[in-house]
Order: sequence, then structure tokens, then C-alpha cells
Amino acid sequence: MIDLSKPLAFRMRPKTLEEYVGQEHVLGKDKILYRTIKADRLSSIILWGPPGCGKTSLARVISETTKYKFTRINAVTAGVGDIKNAIVEASNLMLNPTGKCILFIDEIHRFNKLQQDALLPYVENGTVILIGATTENPYFEVNKALISRSMVVKLEPLTIENIYQILKRALVAEEGLGSYRIKIAEDTLHKIAEVSNGDVRTALNGLEVAVLTTKVNQDGVIEITNQIAADSVQNRKAIFDKNGDSHYDNISAFIKSMRGTDPDAAIFYLARALNGGEDPMFLARRIVICAAEDVGMANPNALVVANSAMQAVHMVGMPEARILLAEAAIYVATSPKSNASYLAIDKALEDVKNKDTGEIPMHIRNAPAEGMQQFGYANGYKYPHAYPGHYVEQQYLPDKMLGTKYYQKDDTVL
Repeated sequence: MIDLSKPLAFRMRPKTLEEYVGQEHVLGKDKILYRTIKADRLSSIILWGPPGCGKTSLARVISETTKYKFTRINAVTAGVGDIKNAIVEASNLMLNPTGKCILFIDEIHRFNKLQQDALLPYVENGTVILIGATTENPYFEVNKALISRSMVVKLEPLTIENIYQILKRALVAEEGLGSYRIKIAEDTLHKIAEVSNGDVRTALNGLEVAVLTTKVNQDGVIEITNQIAADSVQNRKAIFDKNGDSHYDNISAFIKSMRGTDPDAAIFYLARALNGGEDPMFLARRIVICAAEDVGMANPNALVVANSAMQAVHMVGMPEARILLAEAAIYVATSPKSNASYLAIDKALEDVKNKDTGEIPMHIRNAPAEGMQQFGYANGYKYPHAYPGHYVEQQYLPDKMLGTKYYQKDDTVL
């Protein structure tokens, strides 16, 4: 019996691998994950991917395929007690002759270290075949011991064509919207797929809202126009979490675009960050750092512009701060580049930390107190401004560091 009161996205979850759409890079018929699911020989896996890419749906397919007891818990509401209960049930040979269970933990990154550690012995001895689902980078968020005992499978956002196929099926499927007479143009359906930005749940929810909120016309048909679809799906969903993995990916792309002299890409990633709710001051600080690290002596004015923009962003705030950030990002991106200052300080720090660099030459030491000169302090110092061209040759580096070059002027420096 189909429960049509459930959300469309829930009703349209696939039950078999044949119904599963997308992720061909890991679920193609010649791929190891497809073969192990089909053969029911699955080992522990971590499913890593953005919202709506099919992690939970894949777990459901496995639950329909496996001979093992399948238990699902959500890390948001579950604790160590829930894990132990699942283990006890799995170990009861009267109720579970295999002595094993597949334990699906949704949002596994929300488990703390203690909770994740509680899983280890049972994953190790094979009582539990773990399937963890996470939107966060598991290499940062999941216990390294669990990672080493699992296969990490990275799922990608579904393509527009993937989502379009799922929407088409939802229109006619009995468990979907098949009981309605719906008229919708192909390009309208494609638009819903496009604005969902790889999240099939968003697309299905939008289609369902469009159908349920549109009146039946005199012919008994629900006609979904472009405007109705646009109103139902709202704004294009951005795959961006200012506290998650995409935060680091986006800021990395932003900086590398400025460094790579691509102002269009820099503006794109700046817009993506602002749209996702990123702190404008964080973005301003990154522009300042890029101006110093990557533009450097090739155009020292870039640091002045970036710093001025940061101060202005602090005073003005959003939404006007977007203009200031854009101007600074474009200026830094289009400036000539030199990382000579960055390389110089890092090389000097490395020497100071790891070498016996010797003593500061006596003639350039300060002699603020009377009597210090008798010990050699400041003796023999040549004041450059007393010489032609305001320059005179003398030793500045310690004896042990003579001849060391830190700053290597390159061709971009004016």
C-alpha cells in the first residue's frame, strides 16, 4: 500500500539498483560497488556527498538487496545506547542467524569521538557492516580508525539529466504523481532540474508543490507553467555551507583564481561565498593576504587597495560591501604577480628555526646606554645618508649567514 501522505521525494526513492539514477562512476555495472551490492558482499563504506545526491537512497537499495539484518539510525538523535542495542540484536542468533547486521548511520559526522569509538570493535570483528552517510569531508570528521576500516565512496551532485529523468518518472509513477493529470512542458521540467543544483530532493519537492498548489482546469488537467515552476522551486539552490567542507573548497578556489589572474573566476567564487552567507570580513582578509603573498612587490599598491577595502567593508557592511570586495578582488586578480616576499620570509624563518645563524654584527647593534660602545656596540657603523646616493657598503648579516640571499627579485617587480 502506497502512503501518498509521505513527501514525493520519500516515495520516489529507488528500491533496486536498476531504479537508481546517477553516480555511474561508482555504480556502473562494471564498477566494484555495483558488483559487491549485487553479490551481497558489501564491506563497511562511508558515503560522502552533497545533500540530495542519493546517499540515503543507496542505503535503502542495499537494505532491499541484502540478506543481513539492516538497521538505520540517525547520528543527530542516536547515542552509544542505540549502537549497543543494534549490536545485541545482530548477535542474537535466534533472531538473526547470520550474526551480522548492516548498520546505516545517517550524518555520521555528527557522532562524537566516543560514539565513533564504540563502533570500532564490532566493525573490526565483522559483526557490523557500517554504512555511514555524510555531507562533510570524512577525512576531517570521521575517526581515522573507522576510515581505515572502510571504503570511502565520494558521490557527486546529480546532473541535470539525472534529475530530469527522476522528475519524468515521478510524473507517471503510481507511487509518485501518476494519479494526477499533469501538463508540463519539457523545458519547464528541465528548468526545475537545473535550479535544484544537483539536489534531487529540492527538485521533487518543487514539483510536488507546483502540482498540489495549482488548480485543476476545466479539462481536469493541472497545467504547470514556467512561472508556477519558478514560484515553487524559488531561487537556485547553492551548494555551499559556510561551516562545512564547501567553505574551504570555495575559498581555495577564490584565492587561486586571484593568484591565477582570472578576475571572472574570482568574482564567481566571491559571489558564491556571499550568496552562501560567508562573513564579508573573512573574504576581505583573504584578499589582503593574497595582495601580500601573490602580488607582493610586483604591485605594492595592491596591498593598499585590499587593506582599504577591508576597512571599508568593516564600516559599511552588506549589501554594499559586495562592491568593495569585488573591486579589491578584481584589482588583486589583474595585478602582476610576485611571491618573492612570501618566499623570502619563509626561507628566513626556516633558517632561524633550524640553523646556528650566529650573532648580530656589533657595528649595527644599538648602544642606548653610556659605556656600551667600549664593548664594541655600534662601533664602526656607517650612516648611509652621509654617503652619496644614501648608500654605503657594509656588513649587515651575521658572519655565519654571509652571502645568504632571501629576496630574489623577479621580472614582474618594477
